[in-house]
Amino acid sequence: MKKALSMIVMASASFGFIATSYAAPAEAKASYDATKKKADADYKVAKEACDSHKDNAKDVCQKEAKAAQVKTTAEAEAAYKGTDAARKKARTDIADANYEVAKEKCDDMTGNNKDVCVKEAKAAKTAAVADAKAGKEVSEAKKDAREDKHDANVAVQKEKCDALTGAEKSRCVAAAK
Repeated sequence: MKKALSMIVMASASFGFIATSYAAPAEAKASYDATKKKADADYKVAKEACDSHKDNAKDVCQKEAKAAQVKTTAEAEAAYKGTDAARKKARTDIADANYEVAKEKCDDMTGNNKDVCVKEAKAAKTAAVADAKAGKEVSEAKKDAREDKHDANVAVQKEKCDALTGAEKSRCVAAAK
């Protein structure tokens, strides 16, 4: 009798454990779906709020609203999937969205200031994407990231040199390298 009772208790506990293990992914999926829906709703509200702005300020506002949606959705997806590839994709998507915002902010500028602004935005994106690559083999990713960041910073420095002339410009370009 005791043996039969203990087998029943063990079987019940096993079924309870199995049910719990299946419930956890379902809860994670529900949480992910809820976060995604909230991000979409927040985006709609934020985008409508941008209608009070004019010209480029409206464009910047809309890009910021989209970036917030992308960030929330990407982080939720990365948490739900829990893989290195998902985390890398999330960081890359966020870097792309932030780049779009920064690039839109540059539209208010003109001439070399705008060129420098765009180069800085591109450098920040390149650095963020390089950091996202850290999910692959660490030493290779660090090397790639270091090279990408260096190249992006050199491009920014060279763009800043365009405002100079003559020997001063030559020194500036040489120093940028």
